[in-house]
Amino acid sequence: MMAIAPATAQAGVSANAGMVSNYVFRGVEQTESASASAGLDYEHESGFYIGTWAADVEAGLEYDLYAGWSGNLGPISAGVGVTGYYYTDDAFDDTYQEVNFSLGYDMITVGYDRGTYDNYGNGDIDYDHMYVSLGYGDFSGTYGILDGDVDTDDTDVKYLDLGYSFSLAEGLDGGVNYIYSDTDGNPEEDQFVVLSISKSFDLM
Repeated sequence: MMAIAPATAQAGVSANAGMVSNYVFRGVEQTESASASAGLDYEHESGFYIGTWAADVEAGLEYDLYAGWSGNLGPISAGVGVTGYYYTDDAFDDTYQEVNFSLGYDMITVGYDRGTYDNYGNGDIDYDHMYVSLGYGDFSGTYGILDGDVDTDDTDVKYLDLGYSFSLAEGLDGGVNYIYSDTDGNPEEDQFVVLSISKSFDLM
């Protein structure tokens, strides 16, 4: 009988640091200029993980907290987790909190995220995000739909993210992404080319 194996072979603590030429998340532009980021993660051999990540959003910082579990059954992968997106007082946004689900087979992964936006105390807004991703070698592609308010019909953001990653040096990675984003109710369709560089460190 096949057992579900954790996605992580052994426990460990790792850190990462990086920079992007333009921070775009789920088809939505977060900065109009370069953004630096750093993160810290702990992964248990059972597949459970917990971590934090922070990024410069021009005025202030975004800092995220997340935890969950991921595992594999042969070519099938699955994951469940929770994520909180927080901002310093001088940043442009308020808190988001969501649950995350993913299911994959070989190169294809589908996911669904359901969350609540605090909206500065003016009444919570429920949102969701669904996507399908394909990975092949150093190439990746994601098509996603972000509904910023599930109670209305005109807040969808549909986006396509095509990426290529490569190694610059040992432990130093680079990437380039083309992102096409279309917001319902907005005649402007945005296109972005994002360059990235990142480095990861095994701490324990």
